[in-house]
Amino acid sequence: MNRHLWASGLVALAVATGTGGYWMAGRPAGVMGAGIALAQPASDRPVLYYRDPAGRLDYSATPKKAADGRDFVAVHEEAGASPAPAAAAPPPATPGGRGRLLYYRNPMGLPDTSPGPKKDSMGMDYLPVYEEEANQPAGTVTISPQRVQMLGVRTEAAAERTLTRSIRAVGTLAVDERRLVVIAPRFEGWIQKLLVNETGQPVRRGQPLFEVYSPELAAAEQEYVIARQAESAMAQADPGMRGGVSSIAAASLARLRNFDLPAEEVARLRRTGTVSRSLTLTSPMDGVVLEKNAVQGMRFAPGDTLYRLADLSTIWLLAEVFEQDLGLVSPGQDATIGLTAYPDRRFAGKVTFVYPTVNATTRTARVRIEIPNADQRLKPDMYATVEIAASVGTASMVVVPDSSVLDSGTRQTVLVEHSPGRYEPRVVSVGRRADGYAEIRNGVAAGEMVVVGANFLIDAESNLRAALQSFAPPAPVPGPEAPR
Repeated sequence: MNRHLWASGLVALAVATGTGGYWMAGRPAGVMGAGIALAQPASDRPVLYYRDPAGRLDYSATPKKAADGRDFVAVHEEAGASPAPAAAAPPPATPGGRGRLLYYRNPMGLPDTSPGPKKDSMGMDYLPVYEEEANQPAGTVTISPQRVQMLGVRTEAAAERTLTRSIRAVGTLAVDERRLVVIAPRFEGWIQKLLVNETGQPVRRGQPLFEVYSPELAAAEQEYVIARQAESAMAQADPGMRGGVSSIAAASLARLRNFDLPAEEVARLRRTGTVSRSLTLTSPMDGVVLEKNAVQGMRFAPGDTLYRLADLSTIWLLAEVFEQDLGLVSPGQDATIGLTAYPDRRFAGKVTFVYPTVNATTRTARVRIEIPNADQRLKPDMYATVEIAASVGTASMVVVPDSSVLDSGTRQTVLVEHSPGRYEPRVVSVGRRADGYAEIRNGVAAGEMVVVGANFLIDAESNLRAALQSFAPPAPVPGPEAPR
């Protein structure tokens, strides 16, 4: 009996020894081989990320040390019951053209991924990451058509155009200085009769204004008449006497012209040879009477202003433009004028002159704008607002709407639409802004579609997606086929 039991034990030992040697030879068969395969060391499994050794919510994609000097703990991929067949079989393609399913990521944005479906500690399903999403630029967001409509996403194409900026200013209307005259006789006299006796009265060129009597002017006219008569009487005299009389007549005529005697009055003197007791002065231009100092019967001295006339068919707007906008204003630019007196109407004008000085108190400079005023609606000293259409640059540039630019203070970003529902954040260099558009110096080409509405919501998801991709493992590569 004992001998039989001892022999059975040797056979069992031999069988066991043979089985173990068979596994050691590299042929994974039997229960022992399978058991050792499941007990694969952690160092042979890929590292997903590193976590804080104290259990704090601090993770790293590369090895690092904690504040107390301890190394972060490596978190390895979990080993399945049969990893070789799973690695050998490529993930199936998903419907909708999104590519193969690569892995699953944490739904709360934590740096944790899984090769298969999984739930987090709160019971939320991990989110699938497809090949198309992994191969996109960092931060690219894919949104379903239903969500695009719900968010109100709007896009517009970047385009080449010349920017025009509206410069706004205020000012007052003024008389065109080139169409302003004063009536100030060069001789002393008295006003005998006023023919235009109202301020604001319109006058025409050559229209009589008033009649005056001037002893000084009458004496000069009499002198000229006598000289003319003497010149006629000496027609047969010797040349010396005729020359002297002609010189006197010429001097008398020059004195009358120095008094600004109208040419019609000089012609009447030559024709009739009689001196008139009064002289009628006329208007030199079409216009209105802005100022009337003449009163019937008054005495005036040489140079006294009796009338002030202006032609208001063209009027000036003197606008106060801020110093920061002066570089964009130049003569020839169009302007649109609004007045409180006519709130439902706009007047067109043109910049004609930029004054060479700046007000030291208001930091503004005057800009002259000419406005046609054929219907006389515009009055001097009216208050007005003006918008000047100033071109920003001389060449066309790539521009996008202002609302498409996301400015963080240190960089500017726009969301470029690759296809409906796919948006890529792109850093751009923004130049000048005007008329609701921003110049894009580099980063976006003309014709590319940029998001102009709901871009803040997409940008928030894009930033999260870029952060997750920094921790995401590379796409799994199918390994060698497991031996059968």
